[in-house]
Amino acid sequence: MEKYKDPNLSFQERAEDLADQMTFEEQVPQLSYGAPAIERLGVPAYNWWNEGLHGVARSGTATMFPQAIGLAAMFDEKLLGKVAKIIATEARAKYNASSKKGDRDIYKGLTLWSPNINIFRDPRWGRGHETYGEDPYLTTRLGVSFVKGLQGDGKYMLAAGCAKHFAAHSGPEALRHEFNTIASKKDLAETYLPAFEALVKEAHVEGVMGAYTRLNGEPTCASSFLMGKLKEWGFNGYFVSDCWAIRDFHENHRVTKTPTESAAMAINAGCDLNCGNTYVHMMAAEQEGLVSKETIRNAVVRLMRTRMRLGLFEEHTELDDIPYDVVACDEHRKVSLECAEKSMVLLKNEGLLPLSKESIKSIAVIGPNSDSIDALRGNYYGTSAAPKTFLEGIREEAGDDIRVYYAEGAHLSKDRIQPLAFAEDGIAEALILAEMSDVVVLCVGLDATLEGEQGDTGNAFDSGDKRDLLLPEGQRVLIEKVLALGKPTVVVLAAGSSINPLAEKADALIQAWYPGELGGTALANILFGKVSPSGKLPLTFYESIEGIPDFSDYSMKDRTYRYTRDNILYPFGYGLTYSKVEVSDCIYDDADRSVTVSVANKGDMDTEDVVQIYIRSNTSEDATKYPKLCGFARVAIAAGAEEKVKITLDKGAFDVVNDDGEVISGGNSFTIYAGTSQPDEKSKELTGSSCISVSVVK
Repeated sequence: MEKYKDPNLSFQERAEDLADQMTFEEQVPQLSYGAPAIERLGVPAYNWWNEGLHGVARSGTATMFPQAIGLAAMFDEKLLGKVAKIIATEARAKYNASSKKGDRDIYKGLTLWSPNINIFRDPRWGRGHETYGEDPYLTTRLGVSFVKGLQGDGKYMLAAGCAKHFAAHSGPEALRHEFNTIASKKDLAETYLPAFEALVKEAHVEGVMGAYTRLNGEPTCASSFLMGKLKEWGFNGYFVSDCWAIRDFHENHRVTKTPTESAAMAINAGCDLNCGNTYVHMMAAEQEGLVSKETIRNAVVRLMRTRMRLGLFEEHTELDDIPYDVVACDEHRKVSLECAEKSMVLLKNEGLLPLSKESIKSIAVIGPNSDSIDALRGNYYGTSAAPKTFLEGIREEAGDDIRVYYAEGAHLSKDRIQPLAFAEDGIAEALILAEMSDVVVLCVGLDATLEGEQGDTGNAFDSGDKRDLLLPEGQRVLIEKVLALGKPTVVVLAAGSSINPLAEKADALIQAWYPGELGGTALANILFGKVSPSGKLPLTFYESIEGIPDFSDYSMKDRTYRYTRDNILYPFGYGLTYSKVEVSDCIYDDADRSVTVSVANKGDMDTEDVVQIYIRSNTSEDATKYPKLCGFARVAIAAGAEEKVKITLDKGAFDVVNDDGEVISGGNSFTIYAGTSQPDEKSKELTGSSCISVSVVK
């Protein structure tokens, strides 16, 4: 038996043997994402490029979960891990079936280029909804859970996760191919790198993807600083470029002169796999003496090792038996619904919600996102077997006794619905139906054609980014005129970022994100009180763009809840429920670094809520300006019930980062805060309650 076929040997030994049996001419093509077969060695073709951000994407039917930013709003590590396991299971089922048919195309493999753990530092960034929000601790905990769920804990990985985009990458999209990110040592160590470090050290993520940009002058796919960090952290997987990023070395960054030089620069730095086509010049690079055969061989070893870890060179593993019928099965769809319900954030409620079926006879569902499947999806999505739009969910839940009217009201982004009509051609119908109805549900927002990745969106003028925090003008007119009627109105905002809908006159406001295939069912369940809303904002909602630093400035100064209290519409960590949860009796135990609190539901409805723990050093000048999140727990608590909740704090809770990027002690005096929001005046004003606190002297 060839050594590489021997399951008793280590994956490293087997990968080395397989690579060494390849000729140089066979090795080089394995460095590209569409790796060809080597039939004489029994190596099948393999396409590395697959996406699993919130469901298996771009390869037909799959369970579609809420977009990543919505999954973050759940503040639920355990449930997110369950989601990731489902995604990996469906990816494996698809791979098993497709490969038997000889289909080894793009988006059919087991190397999922997810999660996106970049920090959503600026609300203009179009790809922010792919992330877990603005906080490095929340991003870290959710990212670790997601990768562990994807990869599993068996001898063979269920699927391979990939931490992207390494690092400090969050717009502007239009400049990403030539942009040089300037980030301080403190901001890198405190904000931009912690999640990547945790995914490598704690989750043992199999892949890391570089970004398009430079970081402090170095292309991130060939950065000595970033590659040094991976080595320091003990990274033991493969490194892949973002797609066609290595081409940017010579075409845009101008750090090399030719594709051959770019290929050599990337692989010499540690980029094993090229998503793109620059590595077709690798043989020329070797012939010119720019790269050694040993360097190429070692990259091939790492790539084969990943495929070995996935069990792709075994005669049979139990993972090969996962059947196709698990894809989009009822069990998985129920989890998607649960996530949608837990992700939606109730931002405002003046007593209108939950709706009473007994007291209303008619509902007007109005707005461009009312009956939009795109409003459920976000980007990097799979095809749902049976999506449920907001309109469909409301109509189904309302039943036969409540008349549900529908009007599009406005185009998502243009000033008219019909090209030959006058501007605002949907307003009259919207007002007619609103006047006829007892309650209005106004479904507005964006979708991935307006905020997303460069090249994927329809807003070519901004390459997927936003210019401001306002809805398109046609929707603003619709909102203003409907709210002016004074009808009881719920505004439902489907968007993946901070938006100010200018809806002060609305009786209720729900941030629905892009809630996945059953978003309509989830919304209806919340509107009619079958479920109490319990999501929390994983990012700050600002009042206006004018109060935010320049988009291209990567300093954290005056950004996110840790560094600003100005210009806040709705704060990070904020979200209402239909009940009244109170947190009391905060006790800190230094022995196991835990905080124990009493959580009581003083309302008359069962609910879930999120207990949040924040900490601030009272003595260190290096601490974040405002308290930082260091622990959280989602709690289900019945009406009238009270229970103790114990939360173990982040291991770095008492540390701070100095200007040299060094993690040091935050001193000996700290204040720990506990509540269902963060300890700020805006949250206190919106919720009517304050966090409790305890002083800790170490």
